[in-house]
Amino acid sequence: MLLRLIAGNYGVEMELDAILEQLHACADAVKGAYAADQGRGYSGQRATQYHLDLAADAAAVTVLTHAGFRVVSEESGITGDGDLTAVLDPIDGSTNCDRSIPFFATSIAVLDGDGLVAGLVANQSSGVRYWATRGGGAWRDGQKIRTSGHKEVAGALVSFSGLPERHIGWGQIRALGSASLEFCLVADGSLDLYTVAQRSTLNPWDYLAGMLIAQEAGAFVADYHGEDLVIDGVVQRRPLVAASQELGLSFMGHGPL
Repeated sequence: MLLRLIAGNYGVEMELDAILEQLHACADAVKGAYAADQGRGYSGQRATQYHLDLAADAAAVTVLTHAGFRVVSEESGITGDGDLTAVLDPIDGSTNCDRSIPFFATSIAVLDGDGLVAGLVANQSSGVRYWATRGGGAWRDGQKIRTSGHKEVAGALVSFSGLPERHIGWGQIRALGSASLEFCLVADGSLDLYTVAQRSTLNPWDYLAGMLIAQEAGAFVADYHGEDLVIDGVVQRRPLVAASQELGLSFMGHGPL
């Protein structure tokens, strides 16, 4: 699926602090909406969409459009015509949330004509929040974060989306179920590497906020061809890898999994 993410007019700028304030407000609104919603199970409107996705999306889109953003949401498509674009997954890890597995997040990335401006990933179970701004570093609850610095595949703690077809010597693996949070765990050094196996792919709302946070924390982020995840035009689903710099390059040398 292809999405044209960049709006046509960027004549109005919003200060970074104001952008982050609105992203936090959006995450707060989502927390209240899904907590209040009593619906569980699939919505019946789209495969893998839950009732809680719809409640969370309505709350998030209301906050973002009122703040002046054009919104691209996993759940409701494109809304509004603001000068900045907010790419939203109101609940990344919906199955975890629906099954009361405490690992799911609200993910919001903001873009202007030059690319990513800011990103926020809010772990809605623990309350921990990660954010980053372009050139401003990456933060977890106000503390600056960096990747683990692990250099080799051997001994690495690796998290997967999808199933790898072969083992290349990593230490341990995890499959946690929320891509945006897994990017953030790479960013703060909890994970050494996160990858999407070649038979799986991510949509831009799954990875844009987490990608900025990981990159601002010093991570290597690329697709399986070693190419940057280009976001200045059309963005598409793709397998990818995020890791500390040397580990990412070492991992890429093994080819797609």
